[in-house]
Amino acid sequence: MRRGWTNVQTDEVARCAIGPLPMGGAEMDDPDRQHPRSQPARVGARIGNLVDLHFCPDCSSDLVYPLDWDAVDAAHWRVSLRCPECQWQSVGLYEQSVLDRFEQILDAGTASLHADLRKLERLNMEAELRRFNVAFGDELVLPENF
Repeated sequence: MRRGWTNVQTDEVARCAIGPLPMGGAEMDDPDRQHPRSQPARVGARIGNLVDLHFCPDCSSDLVYPLDWDAVDAAHWRVSLRCPECQWQSVGLYEQSVLDRFEQILDAGTASLHADLRKLERLNMEAELRRFNVAFGDELVLPENF
């Protein structure tokens, strides 16, 4: 199994620090650093017992991704999350099952991005070939060009 995702079920809501985190500096290197406000995180959407970490609690974007993760014990992980749309960041403690679901969602997003990239590459190549064919047909491409 890759390093990273694990299932962590907490009572009702995952406990983590919320609020802006300083970017850079020595305080970011200390994993045991206490954040100014620590309260139940409103991370993601909750359907029954499932927590979807990919939803941002501030802007409702579904693009939240992990910045860093460390094992706390056999069943819990400390995960730093970030939203690319509103710059929200949080550090939380999550169970393996929550992170397994998060990993599935991240993998699906990666597959979707790869599919879009392949489609875009194909469309660009087709357009380039059309331009080349027009240029070749109009005798704009000469042996000296190669």
